[in-house]
Amino acid sequence: MQTLRYIGVPLARREDRDLVTGRARRVADLVVPGTLELAFVRAPVPHALIHGIDLAAAREQPGVAGVWSAADLPYLAGRTVPAEEGAPPWPLLATGRVRHPGEPLAVVAADTRARAEDAAESVALNLEPLPFTTDPVTGAAPDAPRLFDDRGNVAAERVFGEPADDVFASAPVVVEAAYREQLLLPTSLEPRALLVEPGPAGDLTVWVSHQAQHRLRGALARALALDPERIRVVVPATGGAFGAKSQAYPEYLVAALLALHLRRPVRWSEDRAEAMLAGPRGRGQNQRVRLAADAEGTFLAYELLVDADIGAYPHISAFVPVMTGAMSTGAYRTPRVHTRVRCVLTNTAPTTSYRGAGRPEAAYALERTVDRLARRLGLDPAEVRRRNFVRPDQFPYPTPTGRTYDSGDYAATLDKALAAVGYDEVRAERARRREEGGPPIGVGIATYVERSGGPPDSDEFGSVEACADGTFVARVGSTSTGQGHFTAFAQVVASTLDVDVDLVRVVEGDTGEVPYGFATFGSRSMQVGGAALWRAAESLVATARLRCADLFGVGEEDVSYTGGRLLVGAPGIQGPQIGLNTGPLTGLALGELVARTGPLRCDEIYAAPQAFPYGTHVAVVEIDPDLGSVHVRQLVAVDDYGVVVNPMIVDGQGYGSIAQGLGQALYEQAVIGADGLPHASTLLDYLLPTAADMPPITLLETVTPNPNTPLGAKGAGEAGCIGIPPAVVNAVCDALGVDHIDMPLTPAAVWAATRAAT
Repeated sequence: MQTLRYIGVPLARREDRDLVTGRARRVADLVVPGTLELAFVRAPVPHALIHGIDLAAAREQPGVAGVWSAADLPYLAGRTVPAEEGAPPWPLLATGRVRHPGEPLAVVAADTRARAEDAAESVALNLEPLPFTTDPVTGAAPDAPRLFDDRGNVAAERVFGEPADDVFASAPVVVEAAYREQLLLPTSLEPRALLVEPGPAGDLTVWVSHQAQHRLRGALARALALDPERIRVVVPATGGAFGAKSQAYPEYLVAALLALHLRRPVRWSEDRAEAMLAGPRGRGQNQRVRLAADAEGTFLAYELLVDADIGAYPHISAFVPVMTGAMSTGAYRTPRVHTRVRCVLTNTAPTTSYRGAGRPEAAYALERTVDRLARRLGLDPAEVRRRNFVRPDQFPYPTPTGRTYDSGDYAATLDKALAAVGYDEVRAERARRREEGGPPIGVGIATYVERSGGPPDSDEFGSVEACADGTFVARVGSTSTGQGHFTAFAQVVASTLDVDVDLVRVVEGDTGEVPYGFATFGSRSMQVGGAALWRAAESLVATARLRCADLFGVGEEDVSYTGGRLLVGAPGIQGPQIGLNTGPLTGLALGELVARTGPLRCDEIYAAPQAFPYGTHVAVVEIDPDLGSVHVRQLVAVDDYGVVVNPMIVDGQGYGSIAQGLGQALYEQAVIGADGLPHASTLLDYLLPTAADMPPITLLETVTPNPNTPLGAKGAGEAGCIGIPPAVVNAVCDALGVDHIDMPLTPAAVWAATRAAT
């Protein structure tokens, strides 16, 4: 049996030295002679008619190569951001109307970014403000201000399951609640950026901070009416993405058009102020729920009604809320489930995928409501969950919303998490403090089910090549934005080939090197991309055995493989007439086979069903009743990702996603003022958790392999964003004895809840 010597091994990330020493080059670091820098003139209002854009003063500024609005760029006419059929058009520069703050109105190209920004500030705008809407519930009303004259603001609607009004009418217990998933800013270390260089024949090379280079190439080709083969997209070192860099944006297409028009390299590097004004948002849902149960807490029916804020232009944002509906059943065997999702246009920047993308919203609504049911019945929240979990013997489990959970043991993660946190002791301490006094403490639980792998049965490219020097090249369609691909993918290939991991070089993020790729999002890289590499490496061995058999004139069954070498026959068998010594054959390394017979490379495109990793997160909090501050004393996360290739990398992603989950629970909110404008313009206005804010964290795991892939891996990396927010809010509500507080749990909100509870 093959020994997979690098699977489950916490190897240090090979990419980190370049990242921490600055040798890794990001888009803003690249030097291409003659590059023009872009700055966009952005709308200062949420909704308005455009009566005029005066560019004269900007064109006179030093170093300016050109200034354009949509009216000045005839080759922009009719071009929009590629979107799903039936979606309203998303213009590259606003045409006729502004629909969200920061929407690009004009663009300046200059020899430096500073000069481009100075010129952009001198552009004079003549705008007629219009009524606006920034809330999806009011935006869905028939009398709401319309963003598009020819359609209402409900851009899409999706229903899962059937209404269960009959069950709610007769159930012994029905819990009803309303929640708000606040808008968040996907604040990656490196904002969006791209550099476009035109070639002499009208082709393009695009360096971009992105998650899906082949998808972007396709979008550029459609928008520019170019053959995709004339566009090369390269993703250099990328400083985070979290889903927000998985598609095309107007600024990307404008930059590409200007590069072609000016025949010069053009770069746009988004600054933080731009990102906070006009960059993509995450989350943004208003949720109404009902949960019906019997007197023992057994679930009978669940209903989730979602109004999702997708911003001014539906793009990928219209897909994200659908995943909330699809995953609304969570870890429970609820007989009747009904979910209705409405995607609503508002006068805000478009929302997009953001770490978890629809699954955190689903888990939050359900896990908060489970706790409220337990409180209503006077039952232990852990016991209510236990009574309703899908059991291990019920997998594969078809949910009422059309998903088939592959494998799991949800109760095992709950039990392990409760033991690690000292659940009974914390609850006893909580009771003592309520009786004797002292700062209130609470414990909160959230059990989640994630969906990983991307769209159902989506595929990925993997290729493994043996080189004559004894090394190997692994090419994969996935794209690293910080996940550790260059280490973990090398571990997969080295384990499959049974060779030293240092002999494997990973290539990705370049359409010139990798012929096809799907994307990196939805925790799919290892589950699908890793499996594609596994299959390609297996194909390489099989092909090498056939080639070796032909070379030596023996049957395939006479050639075995181990440790990077092909063994022909057995000791004592004489070699064929191939110019070798006629003594016993001992074998041939793969590199030697390539040197003798020519290139050896195997490509695979592998599709896998969606997988369903899961886990239980538990939070212990202490409240300062005078200040309203929340001190998170302990977090325990027990996650099941199937087979883990590199535990150190997975733990790193666990810490990162927990930090982002804490950010949503306690700090972050993209506040929109009464004037319809974003409140935050710097990171002084938008609170992010820092290292100093991180509590003690215990990461544990259970392992139920993915039965549908050869590697057995499920997705990892989004768990903390899914499980931590409801766990923390449940803990705070448990400490205060209240039903609900909306996120973020700011000191003001908690202080008010404390006063209401006393």
